[in-house]
Amino acid sequence: MRFWDKSRRIFKCLGDHGMQSVRRLAHQTGFSKSSVHRLQQAMERRSGHPESWLWETEDGRQWLTRLVVATLYTFGLKRGVGMDTMHEFFTRLHLATQVGCSPTALRGVMQTLEATILETAAPWERDGVATGEGREIIGAVDETFLEYMVLVFLDLPTGYVVLEATAEERSYATWHALVDQRLNALGAQVRYLVSDRAKALIQLADKGLECLSMPDLFHLVHDIVKSYSLALGRQLKQARQELSNAEERLRRHSEVETRYQAYREAQQQVETKQADVTRWEAIQGEYRQRLATLSLTLHPFGIDDSAPQTSRQVETRLRAQVEAIEALAHIHQLPDRQNAMTKVKKQLPDLTALVDFWWQGVQQDLEQAAVSPLWRRWAQETLLPWRYWEH
Repeated sequence: MRFWDKSRRIFKCLGDHGMQSVRRLAHQTGFSKSSVHRLQQAMERRSGHPESWLWETEDGRQWLTRLVVATLYTFGLKRGVGMDTMHEFFTRLHLATQVGCSPTALRGVMQTLEATILETAAPWERDGVATGEGREIIGAVDETFLEYMVLVFLDLPTGYVVLEATAEERSYATWHALVDQRLNALGAQVRYLVSDRAKALIQLADKGLECLSMPDLFHLVHDIVKSYSLALGRQLKQARQELSNAEERLRRHSEVETRYQAYREAQQQVETKQADVTRWEAIQGEYRQRLATLSLTLHPFGIDDSAPQTSRQVETRLRAQVEAIEALAHIHQLPDRQNAMTKVKKQLPDLTALVDFWWQGVQQDLEQAAVSPLWRRWAQETLLPWRYWEH
């Protein structure tokens, strides 16, 4: 019998019959007197807080196990939070006497958890393939560089890692061989593929998988951010610093006997610098609003009225925002980033092609449903927008 099973039996016996001698507990539980004595001492060491009794119960111990595993999985495996931080987290919850929560102990548990997840996933995959549960994948592909270069292929809706393999190079041939082997094993197909527009990855979608190749919106927006955000931030920081200096000069004038003219000039300087700060804050606000509008526009429905929209309409609206950001930068004499913005605008047609592709899937589903024109219109204009935005 495991340690915690023995401990719970002792705890239950104490709860049912109250405090008893070691001899009596040993008789009721079937344990040796020395074992009962050690278990009681351990329970006393763990009972340093008002809530400690809960962890001695079966329900409490199960919940505590769930807490530890969920924390390690969510923040350790998925978010890369360090063991020192999670040790501090468990310590602040008064769990240091309940579970082994030193960084070394937590690292060992997380390694076991990772191995268990992989061992569990393998038979699930085999069972799914055996029952013909092949599904369409919306894929995302990229490389990550750790000790070695790793090629990663994710299913975006589920976050499932379809492929994770080390490689010496990232050519189309390497990608295609690895992905094709994996998809055949799963009995799955790729509906469309999101990438950072590396030539090998575009070729993988167009030629290897024969599916839609779509740019990553994050990379596109990041290209814009790299072009102008730092320059805007520097201008605003400089304006605020100059305002702070002007306010300090005005304060010195007000604290000592000075000429009225000098005081008035210092006051005017503060007003001028305050206007500069206000202007750059407004410019930054407009810039950020236009960035936000990019992601709010890439949908099959308009964000304002939920009216269906086409790829061409979405592209026109996205291009208008990109050009407005360019104009904003030009008017306020930010550094020229023509090459980066040309790259962004070049990706817009491929990015917005997803909208028409989405509507094609809708039409196919409606045709299979064999509904009347009236119900089809209701589905497209009322039901679908409601469910889409809810999701």
